[in-house]
Amino acid sequence: MSIRDDVRNARSHDPAARNGFETFLVSSGLHAIWWHRWHHRLWKAGFKLWARLGSQWMRFLTGIEIHPGAHIGKRFFIDHGMGVVIGETAIIGDDVMLYHGVTLGGRSLEAGKRHPTLGNHVVVGAGAKILGAIHIGDHSAIGANAVVVSDVPANSIAVGIPAKVSAKKEVGGTKRAATVPDIDWVDPAIFI
Repeated sequence: MSIRDDVRNARSHDPAARNGFETFLVSSGLHAIWWHRWHHRLWKAGFKLWARLGSQWMRFLTGIEIHPGAHIGKRFFIDHGMGVVIGETAIIGDDVMLYHGVTLGGRSLEAGKRHPTLGNHVVVGAGAKILGAIHIGDHSAIGANAVVVSDVPANSIAVGIPAKVSAKKEVGGTKRAATVPDIDWVDPAIFI
């Protein structure tokens, strides 16, 4: 993806974005993603110390911590961003949106896969915690401040502590939860 595509994607998700130049300059979520791509390349090339140092510097500058080992798909967007934490073995699919304060964290000190996998078209509300080597299915939504510790099937909404799947919605002949940005049938209050 190009920087132009990233800015266009950010503007499509953020109604407060007035123009591309301003979005380019002030979107901390975009800055964190751009630097993550570079740090991830360093990580994969074996320059792990430099990748970690760079990611910690971006954490200081943006308030967003993305481990350089995390795998992130296309058109990923972090709205506001402050307090977002994405762990080393997290995998994020395409067209995913996170609000501020989201944690994709681990629950184990064991080596190996210990962070969540988010499918495509997933929306995660502000302050939600998704913990462990669990899977969030495609077209699912996680409500604000939910604590998710078990798998969430595709096309679902999970809310609460611990999160429970509370609804599935049939839209256009198929059952699915919120897509990005098609969330008109979901109460927006669950994300903020």
